[in-house]
Parts: sequence; structure tokens; C-alpha cells
Amino acid sequence: MQKIKKHKIYLLALLLPFVLFVIGFELGPMIAMIKNGFYADDGIHLTLNQYITIFKSKFYLQAIKNSIVISIVSAVISILIAVVTAYSFTKFSRKIQNRLLMIANVTSNFEGIPLSFSYIILLGNNGLFTLLFAKLGWNIFADFNLYSWTGLILVYIYFQIPLAILLIYPSFQGIKQQWKEASALLGGSTISFWLRIGIPVLLPSIVGTFSILFANAMGAYATAYALVGSNYNLLSLQIASLVSSDVTLKPQLGSALGVLLATTMIGAMWINERMMRRIRRDLR
Repeated sequence: MQKIKKHKIYLLALLLPFVLFVIGFELGPMIAMIKNGFYADDGIHLTLNQYITIFKSKFYLQAIKNSIVISIVSAVISILIAVVTAYSFTKFSRKIQNRLLMIANVTSNFEGIPLSFSYIILLGNNGLFTLLFAKLGWNIFADFNLYSWTGLILVYIYFQIPLAILLIYPSFQGIKQQWKEASALLGGSTISFWLRIGIPVLLPSIVGTFSILFANAMGAYATAYALVGSNYNLLSLQIASLVSSDVTLKPQLGSALGVLLATTMIGAMWINERMMRRIRRDLR
């Protein structure tokens, strides 16, 4: 009994730094954000005016709507591309698959200001490809504006695809070759196999990946800020402007917007969990 108690004490001692880290860097700021959202601009009086201001303002409601739309669109397109790409990975040898996954892992971390700067150099108004195609007389990018909603979607998709590949690829390893052979012996075609067996097996992973990509896009700040600045109304950009701006410094209002952002992410995760439970129940 004493040995068991000692082991528990040692275990608690090992977990203590991790617990303190979580409290200090995750729970602490979250509690402070929720608390500040219920204060007036003076930071003294408790009020609901910050949330009333948000829901009465078409500007902030548009920011929430834009962020949700761009997150959904970029997540859906990224997943569609990632499913096809991850499946193509399985057609190579194990050695090449590992190298492709390594490239995807490196690419998934290429985002933020470096990514936006790279796109500006290549596809901006005076970008390399823009000037090159114009010199050649090709009107490929004549109507394309990198600093618009379309350009923002393109950049979001770029850094979402590698992450989606890394999340979906392991699911293809769960599809056994014997299942394909059994389906073929029973007269099933390749299309019927994927519709009746392959896609249902992949569906929980796809749904889970969508939730992660949605949250990843909702919280993205540096990429959008470096590319469009304040020209496009996004929730993350408005929060940053209210918290760190020298002109419109309203940390309490920014905290309230942050709470709504976190609530949206939690809601997406809750919906994802409900859908995954239903999918798993239907597969049984």
C-alpha cells in the first residue's frame, strides 16, 4: 500500500508542471476573457452592453458571418482535395509515402505572414506570375484579385490542405485489401465499393477533420492580416484591432467577441461529436 501511495505521489509530482501549464496558459486567459466580456468600457462596472453592442451592430455580425463562411468553404474544399490526395499517396511505395507525408507535415506549418508574403510575391498586383503572364499576353490572372475574398479563400485552402491530408491519410490504412477483393468477388464495382464500404469507413475521419479545419480557419489571424489587413471584415481581425489598436482600444468589447469566437468553435466541435456518434451508430 505504501508503494502504491508513493507511486501516486510521484505521478502527481510529474503531472503538476503540466497542470500548472494548462492553468497558466489556457484556463487563465480564457477565464480572464470571459470575465472582461462582462465589464463596461471603464473596466469597473458589470454589464451586458458589450454583447448587446455586438448583436446590434451589423458590422460585427458581418465579421462573424464572413469568418464562418470562409471557414466552411475553405474546410470543405480542402477536405475534398485532401481525400483524393491522401488516396493517391496509398498507391506509392511505403518509402515514397513517408517522404510525401514529411512534405505535407512541413507544408502544414507554412502559414501566417510568410505564406501571405509568398502569395503577394507570386500572385499580387505586381507578382511574378502576374507580370509574366501579362508579358506573354495570357489573361489568366487578369480578373484575379489576391486581396479579395477569392484570394483569401485560396490562401486559406493552401495551408488547410496539408493538415487535412495528415488527418485523413491514416483512415485509408484502415481500408483492407481483402474488403476490395470480397466486394469484387460478390460482383461489386469499384464505385459501389467506395459508396458502400470505403466512404462510410472514412466518414468519421472526414467529419472530425472538418471540425478541426473549421476551428483552424476561424482562429487564423496573421495570414488574413498580412494579406488583406483591414480591407476584409473578419472576426479575428476585429478582435485584434480592439485589443491592440492605438485608435479603437476596447479590450472589453474584444473579449466579448473572443467569447463568441470560442463559443462558435465549441459549438462546431459539439456538432461534430454528435455527428460522429450518429455515424458510428449507423455503421454498427
